[in-house]
Amino acid sequence: MNFDKIGLQVPEILLPCKSVDLQKWAVVACDQYTSQPDYWNQVKAFVDDAPSSLNVIFPEVYLEDKDSEQRIENINNTMQQYLDDGVLEPMPRKGFVLVDRKTSQAASRKGLIVAIDLEQYDFNKGSQTLIRATEGTIVDRLPPRVKVRQDAAIELPHIMVLIDDPERTVIEPLFEASLAKIYDFDLMMNSGHIKGYTVDDPELIQQVADRLEHLASPEVFAQKYNISDAEQKAVLLYAMGDGNHSLATAKAIWEKIKADADDVDSIMDHKARYALVELVNIHDEGLAFEPIHRVVFDVQPEQLLAELQAYFGEHCRVHRCESEADMKASAAASNENNVHIVPFIDAGGFGYIQIDQPSYTLELATLESFLNDYLEKVSGKVDFIHGDDIVRELGAKAGNMGFFLPPISKDSLFKTIIFDGVLPRKTFSMGEADEKRFYLEARRIK
Repeated sequence: MNFDKIGLQVPEILLPCKSVDLQKWAVVACDQYTSQPDYWNQVKAFVDDAPSSLNVIFPEVYLEDKDSEQRIENINNTMQQYLDDGVLEPMPRKGFVLVDRKTSQAASRKGLIVAIDLEQYDFNKGSQTLIRATEGTIVDRLPPRVKVRQDAAIELPHIMVLIDDPERTVIEPLFEASLAKIYDFDLMMNSGHIKGYTVDDPELIQQVADRLEHLASPEVFAQKYNISDAEQKAVLLYAMGDGNHSLATAKAIWEKIKADADDVDSIMDHKARYALVELVNIHDEGLAFEPIHRVVFDVQPEQLLAELQAYFGEHCRVHRCESEADMKASAAASNENNVHIVPFIDAGGFGYIQIDQPSYTLELATLESFLNDYLEKVSGKVDFIHGDDIVRELGAKAGNMGFFLPPISKDSLFKTIIFDGVLPRKTFSMGEADEKRFYLEARRIK
């Protein structure tokens, strides 16, 4: 089946063989808990020497360690070993995997594992491709990921890609079909439960393709987003949810393969042209958009606040509060049109920053405009944090400062990307850290 029009491929998916303990195999996305090595130490202890996706990923908490080259070599060797030893086996037929994930916050979040065409994806600003980034891609963050993937035999996705399907025509109807269950187990570290079903019937596969093609119809697209003929907006079918830099890495590898080829036409069916992802309907009741907060390390908070006030001038005020409850109440009372409020915590307690007449639409963009400038002058660093509790824990430590950011509306995401372009990096998160996609399915890329 040729689904080039909708940027889709029906993949040959690899799954762990029956002897593998899936609870030890499935590990959360590598870009989570990046400031919490204890989490990953607990994962390592739980997995022990069992076959696990932990052994074929590079948790970003270790990116600054000096053994990265050896770690990458071990990852690549283990990938090949898992293939040679039959730890990973292909499903009987090419197809999709229908996923039902229970998390601490949602009874069900539905997804569909497919392969998407990197030829129809461009992460650069102003992209008009069928598949687009939702947040700014930092090219400087790609090299470590490229090193991991360039010699890898397989890919395991934590990438989640969104479709805007308000009538629930693509993924949800598959749950009404009679499908074979291929896994059903509790995820490690109290991260919920997951079930998977094989979708390999040609009629069901064609049904998915037909309904995606309907969503990609220029007429349907224009009507949905109130696009006039004069505006000439290209169709956006897939928007990145999670794993933006991972998909950008896959794109970079594919572009290099093409650049090195003597005859590009002869390699257009190369496995690396596609990337395995989980499609999720942005209207799924189990999908929550959470803000990604910021914690700054190795800074002097009072100096930072003074620099912030100087940066924004007369439009900026900093308020200290007696408690978190006082901070929330005061911030809510101050939040008016054309005003940005950013609550914070440091070793001295809680407070909030008020910026009048901001230049940006999002509070995050306002904060980042300052932090990017400030951190170039000092030795501090910033991390991206999921969950208020972790911001409280880390931000309250001496030399640190945490900023609480508001969520964005998931219902307006596609239209924002179509008309305004990509958002600032790490603007939103689809759920808390323990709700992220776990590595489970795999696919050959060589």
